[in-house]
Amino acid sequence: MTLTHGPLLDERTVAAYLRRIGAHRPPAPTAAALRDLHGRHVMTVPFENVDFHLREPMGIGAAAIEKIVTRRRGGTCYELNGAFFELLRVLGFDAEVLAGRVADGGVLGPIIGHMALRVRTADSPDPWLVDVGYGRGARHPLRWVTGQPQRDPHGTFELAPAPLGDVDLLRDGLHQYRLEDRPRLVDDFEAMWWWYQHSPESPHLKHLYCTIPTDGGRVTLSGTTLSVRENGAKLTTVIEDEDELRETYRARFGVELAALPRG
Repeated sequence: MTLTHGPLLDERTVAAYLRRIGAHRPPAPTAAALRDLHGRHVMTVPFENVDFHLREPMGIGAAAIEKIVTRRRGGTCYELNGAFFELLRVLGFDAEVLAGRVADGGVLGPIIGHMALRVRTADSPDPWLVDVGYGRGARHPLRWVTGQPQRDPHGTFELAPAPLGDVDLLRDGLHQYRLEDRPRLVDDFEAMWWWYQHSPESPHLKHLYCTIPTDGGRVTLSGTTLSVRENGAKLTTVIEDEDELRETYRARFGVELAALPRG
């Protein structure tokens, strides 16, 4: 069965998206091109849930592109991976949307609680796990092969067989999430997207964060606590001044906010 997705992005949007992540349009949908796009996306677009706390309207898939590209914001997995999926489609990649369950302390979260992508390129015998929307994810795509540790600047990752044909992702031996093996439509995530925005049990409403990796570590703003990890060292600062907090969002993450979230 062939899944039917919406219309492809127009060329102006594609060009703007590529500028947003500092990439050139690849001449062909190769594994090297995918690696370059993925790495630039991860290092440029923050993983953040600020709009959940501002109670701003949000969309997923193609509907998230205006936020990410025009307003130069970040987002969560449905937004970032959903938007990246639309970009990859236009660039000629064979991409699929996958549903997953995030593992927290060894306990799997809700079904369809995470979105990732599986991408095939003509010059690679294996598909690739693509995920630009996970705060502790890999910088580069991971080969869709199980039982083989894969080194990445963000850790050592491994795909492992899971019950019922699913696939687990481990980072440095710790369970990150479990993915279904069958493709989904972006629309399949809409009900869970509503739950994330409105349920008192939603992790996006319980915790406010904005995070992005750097060449030497990671910068994370959790509420008003700024944590900077660089070359093995960690510096933590509590920001109490609103102007300083707004400047931190701008300088550290490239996020311009008219109103500050409370969380």
